[in-house]
Amino acid sequence: MKEPFAPRTRSNAVTAGAVTAGVPEAATRPAVADFSRPKASRVLRNAEFRTIYDQGIRFSGPLFAAFCLARTGAQAYGTGTYGTGTAENIRTTARLGLTVPRAVGNAVVRNRIKRRFREVFRLHRAQLGVQWDIVLNPRKNAGEVAWAEIERAFRKVIEKCGA
Repeated sequence: MKEPFAPRTRSNAVTAGAVTAGVPEAATRPAVADFSRPKASRVLRNAEFRTIYDQGIRFSGPLFAAFCLARTGAQAYGTGTYGTGTAENIRTTARLGLTVPRAVGNAVVRNRIKRRFREVFRLHRAQLGVQWDIVLNPRKNAGEVAWAEIERAFRKVIEKCGA
């Protein structure tokens, strides 16, 4: 006969191998890089998009047009366009903005494109300097290409931005 499900408690967690010789399992795992996507890593406001479009460098490719802007001085502080410049608000990561027009496809296609570009940015964010703001405008064929092609195109953007 099958044994009924028993919720995992501290006592049976020890027998299941979660704690070995007084050391929690998490302490024995190798450290993993931070792959989160905090709000500070996103370009959110219309004014920030406008600034990047107007003052940034444009790179065109078959999958997207990219606009790169390196923030300097007081602009490199804070999470917004106009930071306070205090030590608590120092930017710790590059930022990404995405604008996917309706012409690219329906909502499902547009959201899939955004997820894929966010993921490639998340994976390669460490290669960018913290001063960079990047806005990507995907083209129609961006939803149909393989993952490797998107990564290759994003690496070109990283190289051209001078990171």
